[in-house]
Amino acid sequence: MNNNALTVDVAIIGAGPSGMLLARLLKLNGISSALVERQSMSHVISRIRAGVLEQGSVDMMKLAEIGDRVSREGDQHTGFSITYGNDSLRIDLEKLTGKNVTVYGQTEVTKDLYKVIEQDDIPLLEETGDSTQIELNSNHVMVSGASNGTPFSIEATFVAGCDGFHGVARKTIPHNVRKDFERVYPFGWLGILSETKPADHELIYASDDAGFALCSMRNERLSRYYVQCSTKDKVEDWSDDRFWDALRSRIPHQIAKDIETGPSIEKSIAPLRSFVCEPIQYRRLFLCGDAAHIVPPTGAKGLNLAFSDVYYLSKGLVQYFDGDDETALQNYSTTALARIWKSERFSWWMTSLLHKFDEQDSFSDRMRRAEFDFLMESEDYQRALAINYIGLPY
Repeated sequence: MNNNALTVDVAIIGAGPSGMLLARLLKLNGISSALVERQSMSHVISRIRAGVLEQGSVDMMKLAEIGDRVSREGDQHTGFSITYGNDSLRIDLEKLTGKNVTVYGQTEVTKDLYKVIEQDDIPLLEETGDSTQIELNSNHVMVSGASNGTPFSIEATFVAGCDGFHGVARKTIPHNVRKDFERVYPFGWLGILSETKPADHELIYASDDAGFALCSMRNERLSRYYVQCSTKDKVEDWSDDRFWDALRSRIPHQIAKDIETGPSIEKSIAPLRSFVCEPIQYRRLFLCGDAAHIVPPTGAKGLNLAFSDVYYLSKGLVQYFDGDDETALQNYSTTALARIWKSERFSWWMTSLLHKFDEQDSFSDRMRRAEFDFLMESEDYQRALAINYIGLPY
């Protein structure tokens, strides 16, 4: 017997930030939805992710009426640094673009969204594991599975796949329709959280002959650091002492000598890949976020790109349910992919500039150095970087 039979306008697979943001925006426009999440929500909320928000993402949170805390607690950054060995260049975002970015952890974004999802009483079926199935028909969709062992079914007009790279949504698009573009990088990022004072009041993207490092923060007593590592490495291979030694060796001496170290309170390794699926819509299915594309974390585009997907998709759904106008929905894939590919290019470029590739010869190393030198000398080049970093317009 099916104990959970729902009928809604939009079924949303994945209750991460993009799925919950879409549900919230639809709710505010009188459109019903239900969320399906393979993990527990306590797991979703506890995930540690990047924390640099473009202004467009902050505006989306305000549109969803959850912008109070990010406006109050988010840290406005008017620039960041790129270093190469002991040479340092500050990218002045405010001077170059008139805009800035906001440092506000993705965990906090998720908490803000989950709070309003609960307040809105939007159905949320969690811990579905790999049971979820999507059936696409000519005039409706069916989503079924089991939540905490209890069967469910959702009948909807459309389905949004916000369920990440390994989710079921993208796999629903037939292989003869879908084309995947992918580059897997030969390194990962080892990241730690530590209850220490950040190395600087702004982010530092560091490149060195030994590899890449990033100095970031969550607040004035919580720092987030990363170092480039081998894809073969395991977290257990990296003691805290080894991590701090690697970090200090890759950032300028004047910063390294004053950096505060301490025990890690979280440590993980993330592989790096660039990935795009085309198209990102099929019949009544639409993909958002990591289900549609992956960017390496260099340049902080992942969550921001997911939010721009939600902007285009929510706009199309509102037009459809308000006036039966399918134009924006039919153009969703083309419109979103135009911005996706530009963000993919920027993330690929930042990754190529800042990381040490094992297969690179001495000529390639010199090219990276020449690229950095030209960046230091050319304000036009800095402006191009800054325009991409603060976020392309929707």
